[in-house]
Amino acid sequence: MGEEKKPSIGVWPTVKPFVNGGASGMLATCVIQPIDMIKVRIQLGQGSAASVTKNMLANEGVGAFYKGLSAGLLRQATYTTARLGSFKMLTAKAIEANDGKPLPLYQKALCGLTAGAIGASVGSPADLALIRMQADATLPLAQRRHYTNAFHALSRIVADEGVLALWKGAGPTVVRAMALNMGMLASYDQSVEFFKDSLGCGELTTVLGASSISGFFAAACSLPFDYVKTQIQKMQPDAQGKYPYTGSLDCAMKTLKSGGPFKFYTGFPVYCVRIAPHVMVISLSLSHFQHDLDIPQPAPEGGEIRGVIVVIG
Repeated sequence: MGEEKKPSIGVWPTVKPFVNGGASGMLATCVIQPIDMIKVRIQLGQGSAASVTKNMLANEGVGAFYKGLSAGLLRQATYTTARLGSFKMLTAKAIEANDGKPLPLYQKALCGLTAGAIGASVGSPADLALIRMQADATLPLAQRRHYTNAFHALSRIVADEGVLALWKGAGPTVVRAMALNMGMLASYDQSVEFFKDSLGCGELTTVLGASSISGFFAAACSLPFDYVKTQIQKMQPDAQGKYPYTGSLDCAMKTLKSGGPFKFYTGFPVYCVRIAPHVMVISLSLSHFQHDLDIPQPAPEGGEIRGVIVVIG
């Protein structure tokens, strides 16, 4: 009698959470790309949401709202894929080390923050390309880079500035991702409990309501870092080859001195609107893949949503 063979897990079950996470992020990007474009233009001093929208439509046409879409999709293919996949792996390892017991809040927070940092580091080059493509039309004609797509942008950056330039602004990008995830983690579970357990709402209403609330708190935590990131990633040297900022800290200090603390919250309403739909679309699309992305631990009713949302932003 031969020994019973253990079933082979295979490659696909291992990589499927990464693929599903990236695909969901890319779907969400197609929805929120116009909002993200307006947010970046506001941060670059182009005016209010209404004036930016009006000027873009009049001067550049509807297609301008989707400039940098290829970079946005590449960012999600790298950033969200790495973040969701690494979060599942980190939580699985933590639960295993915890003898299968449910994770306390601080361990969930550490897993979410670490996954956010990993995803932001991996996706930083695509994020840099996205910001530059979105900001290109705001520059004088002589200074415009005229990137045609994400891969053209990345190749030009490497050729003109070197490989390490792909991670320009990576510091605030990583901190932004960690702050955003922390803001969501602190508010989403409570919001789910309120809508689902206290009000008795269904899953769809719970996702929409909790996403809106957590989007607000995530925006409040992460926008200052997002503002600094945008300024660093779009900057160009002057005629003497000098950049306006020497780094993230220099940018933050100069911004604080010139505009005060509220300058970091430029475009806050648009940023909230940008985050909430992103969370909603990813949450709803991930519901189809829930058995692959759930935290492998006992969870209360509604825990399916909570297990995924802590690494979305």
